[in-house]
Order: sequence, then structure tokens, then C-alpha cells
Amino acid sequence: MSNLDLKAAPQGVPTRLPEPLLSVGGLHKRYRHQDPLAVEDVSFSLDNGEILALLGPSGCGKTTTLRMIAGFEHPDAGEILLRGEDVTRLPPQQRRIGIVFQDYALFPHMSLGENVAFAMRHVPKAKRAAKSREWLDLVGLADLAARMPDQLSGGQQQRVALARTLAAEPELVLLDEPFSNLDAALRESTRKEVRRLFKAAGTSVILVTHDQAEALSFADQVGVMHYGQLIQKDRPERIYQAPATAFVAEFLGHTNLLEGEADGEIARTALGPVAIDSHRRGPVRLSLRPEYLALSAAPDGQGATIVEREFRGHDCFYLLEQHGQHFCAITPSHSLWKVGEQVSLEPQRTATVLRD
Repeated sequence: MSNLDLKAAPQGVPTRLPEPLLSVGGLHKRYRHQDPLAVEDVSFSLDNGEILALLGPSGCGKTTTLRMIAGFEHPDAGEILLRGEDVTRLPPQQRRIGIVFQDYALFPHMSLGENVAFAMRHVPKAKRAAKSREWLDLVGLADLAARMPDQLSGGQQQRVALARTLAAEPELVLLDEPFSNLDAALRESTRKEVRRLFKAAGTSVILVTHDQAEALSFADQVGVMHYGQLIQKDRPERIYQAPATAFVAEFLGHTNLLEGEADGEIARTALGPVAIDSHRRGPVRLSLRPEYLALSAAPDGQGATIVEREFRGHDCFYLLEQHGQHFCAITPSHSLWKVGEQVSLEPQRTATVLRD
């Protein structure tokens, strides 16, 4: 019986779930004895064909985690399994893992074709040129195989680096801030194209980034790191809509952090009664995204006052003040309010109860 054939198991016999491609368990890393932990008890798994983004501010441990998976750093504790094999102490060249760096790391003295062929040591020399062209064709650069890296744009160099990585036929691809050197427009288009290529090839990927929009749009799963810990890992829409902590809520975008007193599935807050996403009693801290607030006209002196307005084309961001507290709201731009107007704030969705 295959691990994937869940229906074939007789009734009452436990079925085996598909083995994850990568399992990371209890990773710890401290660079110097007096330093705080760079990575503390990080555990997660990655399925075949899945894209995971490790997201967080500078110094949160995401790149150190990536380097331990690649084999460039050894953990002080914990294990790394690749298809069930313990690779924690294996050197990088024995891990079947490809990595694309921020600076692309192309060989400047080699043509594009030669750069890609360099990764194909498992392919007979006589076949490498043709195979190299096939990989370049996959990223739309086969006609430029004879060019040198300095003759390409940043986006083209990124695609060559990707082709070279895929040509080695790795089990897993690691991306270390790969789009950060591109301008905004090129970054978005390149990101979409790279994701399409990975999905077409069924490649498993871990992306390290500090860019929230990049993580949410590129990955199937997002893991938010802070002070060396993996705070929350979930689907992009889930981690945005239901953050576990105030840090996750604020790092992923604007939010209203509310203190409240819960009674069942309702909490009393400065905004009035707010529905919450779990049954609670007593003090709670809540996150309510600004797009979950609707604005409506309020009599003078009886609502929130708009103190700032930021028109953004497709929507409008408002900063509001009520009873000495500030709130934010995002509404469609077809209905605009002016600075100084008073409005009622009406929650349209449940607020998330935070664990801190």
C-alpha cells in the first residue's frame, strides 16, 4: 500500500501520512557564548512541491535557519531530515539542496550556457550544452546562452541563477532574499514568473524575506520569525486574518489592537461590542484589521474624527481618533470621507483573540 493510498487501509488500521520532504526539529544556534540565541527551538516541515516563506525583520534568525538547512552552519541542537534522512551534519554538497543567493553568484567569466552547465556534473559532458539550453529555455533565455552575465538585466540574471539551480536537480531550493536587488516593478513580475516556474516543476522551496507582500503572494505557507523563534506558521490568508500575537498582527500590516472584556463570543472594547473568534471570558487582547471596519455618518460629537486620510487609488486609508484613542480603517476609494468629518466605526468581521 502506498503512503498516499489512504482509502486502501482496512477499517481500524492506522494509515500513514505522506512523509514530508523536509523536517526541521528543535533547531538552536548561538554564534558566541555571550550572544543571545540566533535561532531558538525552531521546528517545521515542508511537503513535496510546497513553497514556504520565512518572514521577519533583520536579525530574527531566518537566514541562520536557511544556512543550517543548506549546511553552511551547524546547529548547536536539533535535527534536519531530508526525505527522512538525517542530514544535520552532512556537508552542503551532499544534501541535494540548491540555493539562489541575493547577488545571484553567477560566474562572470562564463557565458550563460556555461554557468548553467557547471551545475550539471551528473550529466555526461557531451550532453551538457544541450541540457543547459533546455534549462535556459525554461526561463525564457535560450537565445541568450552565449552572452555573459554582465550583458543582462537584473531580472535576467535572476532567471539564469534559477536555471542553474534547477539544472542540478535538487530535492529542495532555498532562496535568500532573491528579489531584493530588483526595482519594484521588475521585482513583482520576476517574482510571479519564478513562482510559476517552481509550481510547473513541482519544486519544493524555502524563501527568506523581510517583505510581507512578497511572502504572502509567493508562498503556500508563511512562517513569521522574531528573536530567533518561529512564532506562527500557516497559510498566507490565515496568518494575515488570524495572527497569533500582536507582533505577527502588526508585522503583516496595519491593524487595530484592542483591549477588551470577553463574555462568550463578544468582547466589550473602545469600539463597543465586537464579535471575537473564540469563546472567552475575562480580559482579552484583540486584532481587528482596518479593512474590517466600515465607516458611516455620525452626528457631530458622537463619532470618531478623521485625523488623516491617505488616498491609494484602489482604496483609502484613514486614521481616526475617538475618546483619546486612535484607530485605522481602509475603505474602497469610491466613497471618500474628509479630514475632520465624524463617522461611526462598525466592525464587519470578528476580531482575533491574541495569545499575548
